[in-house]
Amino acid sequence: MQLRIFTEPQQGATYDDLLAVARATETLGFDAFFRSDHYLVMGDGDGLPGPTDAWTTLAGLARETSRIKLGTLVSSATFRHPGILAIQVAQVDQMSGGRAELGLGSGWLAEEHAAYGIPFPDKRFGILEEQLEIITGLWGTPVGESYSFTGEHYRLTNSPALPKPVQTPVPVIIGGHGKKRTPALAARFASEFNLGFAELGSIASAFARVRSACEDIGRDADSLTYSAAHVLCVGADEAEYTRRAGAIGREPAELREHGIAGTVPEVVDRIGFLRETGAERLYLQVLDLQDLDHLDLVAREVVPQLG
Repeated sequence: MQLRIFTEPQQGATYDDLLAVARATETLGFDAFFRSDHYLVMGDGDGLPGPTDAWTTLAGLARETSRIKLGTLVSSATFRHPGILAIQVAQVDQMSGGRAELGLGSGWLAEEHAAYGIPFPDKRFGILEEQLEIITGLWGTPVGESYSFTGEHYRLTNSPALPKPVQTPVPVIIGGHGKKRTPALAARFASEFNLGFAELGSIASAFARVRSACEDIGRDADSLTYSAAHVLCVGADEAEYTRRAGAIGREPAELREHGIAGTVPEVVDRIGFLRETGAERLYLQVLDLQDLDHLDLVAREVVPQLG
């Protein structure tokens, strides 16, 4: 089971805060550092000092880390033109020596679009589908050849399709709870399918739908990685767990029901359950970015028990 650290910087974090978490992620042996791609705080917080851009952050971390994978869970297709995003991700992949991963979704938070003047069309799935086709098409075009595309939302004419990423291909992550179109999109374009914050009893059936979509197009369903994302909150004892739950404004009982949460033995059991549902990789949503001892506890007490 691979464990990845997943952060939500729009809730209030500087680049230096994220750098500290990324360095701890690398030092402690986790597989990857991922971040959300949002520009507006959610909930009652003030979000100070303000948002950071996902791919600007990852470019910086690419030069300040050496091992961990770096990516988004997930970038919004409404934020960037696909040609520009293809260049940004390829550049981060080059800067990191081949460690970038692109999670891409359709976007959902209307308020952040309004706050920063970003168009937010009612129907966005077609935009996402075309972006995936364009981005993978640009990366996959041989050097010296050009790439063109004509769709409903985008048109590219004789693009040199440069620069190229180091990885061939860059891992693409697609996720969501849709029962038909999302699994089909993952089967076509993704190297990983991610299910974020799902009810625990629904995970196995969601993975099964993606496997079925792969079979429908003749793709080996095992060629995808199946992952889940859940909030992390663990304590060495009940008092520490309760303190950490309070620090992120969550009720201990609710976290135990929905997250990777509780004391160390409980978290080990929850991860074991998620493995049994078919999850091969977990994104641990870390909400208190100042509490690096939290990550140390997981690395020191939880990981050795996972086998």
